[in-house]
Amino acid sequence: MNAVIIEDEYLAASELERLLGEVAPDVAILAKLDSVSESVKWLRKNKVDVIFMDIHLGDGQSFDIFEQVEITVPVIFITAYDEYALKAFKYQGIDYILKPFDKDELMNALSKLDSLSATNAPFPAASLTVYQERFLVTVGTKMKSVAIGDVAYFMADGKYLVLFTRDGQNFILDQTISGIESKLNPTRFFKINRKFIISYDAIKEMVKYSNSRIKIILSPLPPSGIEAIVSSERIQEFKQWLNQ
Repeated sequence: MNAVIIEDEYLAASELERLLGEVAPDVAILAKLDSVSESVKWLRKNKVDVIFMDIHLGDGQSFDIFEQVEITVPVIFITAYDEYALKAFKYQGIDYILKPFDKDELMNALSKLDSLSATNAPFPAASLTVYQERFLVTVGTKMKSVAIGDVAYFMADGKYLVLFTRDGQNFILDQTISGIESKLNPTRFFKINRKFIISYDAIKEMVKYSNSRIKIILSPLPPSGIEAIVSSERIQEFKQWLNQ
């Protein structure tokens, strides 16, 4: 199995190569690259089976590489920063290892790689995901299909889940907010707290709130007295979602 290490710290790259030699001697390191520009140039001319990639490089973030060259192989991210995990899995990531790491963590990542290879399935599997495009709702005795492009947000209201459209209508769905989250395209919708999943297009304004949280002004507005506040545990992922 051929691999490349993209890491701007010489000692970190050398240590990773050493550990790989111990736990996976069948992995051949073809190159160690330390910048976005060097990685793009190398990947345009060479093929590998897996990439070990840090996130912060000398001339930018490794995510910039994906904007300049097509990468279709699994990527194992190894970084000192925990705030990029969500974004990493949108860029071919199969594992996200935080520095400093040990041999067991590296072996676990390699096991995931082996499992993926054993299925002979095209990578990434996420690209095969089909998200829901329409929602069947009931209006009195009539039925209606609401296209996903018309959805502003979903709001949990007690035991009900309410779909709000961009033109101000609302419909009760026979689903739960946790159940519907996996059916929505994550680049388009984000669950800001236990009550709301919002569409990017429904964000009218964002203002700072207490305890470093963010208040979202939605369009259309939620029912009177209800505010859309990004929960503290979702702040970092929300910022990443806005910045992708």
